[in-house]
Amino acid sequence: MTGSKPLPGVLRWNLGDLTVTALNDGWFQASLDLVTGISKEEAGRLQLAGFRTEQPKITLNAFLITGPGFAPTLIDTGYGDLAPAPTLGRMGEALALTGVTPEEIGTVLVSHLHPDHVGGLVKDGAARYPNAEIVLHADEAAHWLPDAALARAPDGAKPYFEGARKALAPYAGKVREHRGGEVLPGITAVLLPGHTPGHCGFRIVSGGQSLMMWTDVVHLPAIQFKNPEAGVGFDVDGDQARETRKRILDEVARERTLIAGGHLEFPALGYVDRDGAGYSFVPVLWVGGE
Repeated sequence: MTGSKPLPGVLRWNLGDLTVTALNDGWFQASLDLVTGISKEEAGRLQLAGFRTEQPKITLNAFLITGPGFAPTLIDTGYGDLAPAPTLGRMGEALALTGVTPEEIGTVLVSHLHPDHVGGLVKDGAARYPNAEIVLHADEAAHWLPDAALARAPDGAKPYFEGARKALAPYAGKVREHRGGEVLPGITAVLLPGHTPGHCGFRIVSGGQSLMMWTDVVHLPAIQFKNPEAGVGFDVDGDQARETRKRILDEVARERTLIAGGHLEFPALGYVDRDGAGYSFVPVLWVGGE
């Protein structure tokens, strides 16, 4: 019904012995002013060519991994109480539909410490996932968390540093840092730097099947698949993010790897194919009930 509140976005996908559940946190209205690396005119043309509004909407997803070998695990947590718009902060509703409670989450794999990925760690100042271990790359922790890092941050960036610290504060003593490699059985952290220094994707392998959850390699699907030179204004190192994006797009297209993304349009699962000088995203075929 027009004007009614949308239902939470939840979709399960079998991966060997595991179940991957995409959890949509919502979307926010962005602007072409966000785009870097290409002209605003080119970005607008690509948006319209992709049957999108010229001013892009950016979607946000987190992922639940369940199966043998470990307790229910989240990859990122959405905005939570930090949601800047009523169209965001809906991941908790989505998780509730899975039947998994916050208390059952054993691990939260943090791709990076931007608020749209870790804001949901906290509820009313306390740990939303009280029994969870928080796992993140050591370079990410070193960039956002030290007092010296906050002190030298530009004023406009300080809220990002403060938000990262607040998100992890309720988990004191329960944060594990890594430098890539296996972080849980069958789940390997893959450093994809540039968007942030310790930005990670997660390769999930089970029963001979593989999924690459690349988190924030692409924010604007209609633009960045067609022209990977395009970045976004909140990349910490735009040049490095661009090189990472071009490398991983080439890799997953060449290897025909199933991928998922934090900002791919829900349900955010599919493949990448070569398309002229750029790429295209091919959504995976979903068959209900499998």
